[in-house]
Amino acid sequence: MKRRVFLVALTGLAGCARQRSRLNVFNWSNYVARETVPDFEKEFGVGVRYGVYESNEEMLARVLTGNSGWDVAFPTHSYVAPMRDLGLLAELDHDRLPNLDHLAAPFRSPDWDPGLRWSVPYMWGASGIVYNRAVAPPPVAWADLWREDLAGRLTMLDDPFEVLGACLKKLGFSLNSTDERELRLAAREAIRQKRLLRAYLNAEVRDQLVAGDVLAAQLWATTAQQAIESSPQLAFVHPLEGFGLYMDCAVILKESRRKPLAHEFLNYLLRPQVAAAIVRATRTATANDGALALLDEPLRQNRTLYPPPEVLARGEWFRPMPAAAQRLRDRLWTEIKAA
Repeated sequence: MKRRVFLVALTGLAGCARQRSRLNVFNWSNYVARETVPDFEKEFGVGVRYGVYESNEEMLARVLTGNSGWDVAFPTHSYVAPMRDLGLLAELDHDRLPNLDHLAAPFRSPDWDPGLRWSVPYMWGASGIVYNRAVAPPPVAWADLWREDLAGRLTMLDDPFEVLGACLKKLGFSLNSTDERELRLAAREAIRQKRLLRAYLNAEVRDQLVAGDVLAAQLWATTAQQAIESSPQLAFVHPLEGFGLYMDCAVILKESRRKPLAHEFLNYLLRPQVAAAIVRATRTATANDGALALLDEPLRQNRTLYPPPEVLARGEWFRPMPAAAQRLRDRLWTEIKAA
């Protein structure tokens, strides 16, 4: 998405006008409302260059140099600590983020970033199966994505954590397993499934689901709900074996020369009215309790976005991998894609 750049007078933020003239925001696709960025530009008298990506790997490849030109990014929670350790993140100034008080209690000091020193929880979700209601019997478990009747009309996420996670869960293991035997068994399952797949796709599969070309897909709940909004023929299930949970977080990159303005943007996203508008427009699950209270009851009770406690109990949060386990997972993912 391209945004106009405005050169304006000082607005009271630290730093020179040239540094503050444009904020560079790198986010997942379909993750803000239509008015989110223009309203920020208008209120703060600045321009925003807004870019999108479809995977954490794509984002990380762009910012890894430390000279990417981006100020704000939105990594999934399990990438926050590795990005911090690589020296890519700026420590947050909570005095500039008073709207952190609107976050739901479980997300104010999460395991992946105690005290929120490096990241602000944005939107959370789960991975599961979105399917066409014509599929009979309907899928209820990851194991159903190995069915012959879905051959050629089935996709999995183009995401090594998610694919290996689904395979691990199918076998009864933790999706965060570091055990070499378990990981190799999971990779074997992925390779066995591959002949049935149309492709590994992320958000790109949404239109194919709506058109009926794809009958079942491993997909994030948020993207699945966006597809369901366009086609009542689609439904979503959280697999019986268990599933991954994720939180996408807003971070300020250490390379940013506009850190005060970047803090203003994060604090703006934490406003309940702003966060609620994003949820209504994009069908995401917000980490913001203040925003949740502003949503209509049907959206707050949406089981795809906000699964009930007994379903949520089957979820497992992704964790960063130790270096050796990550190297093995990378090798296995390469083998899977090449098979």
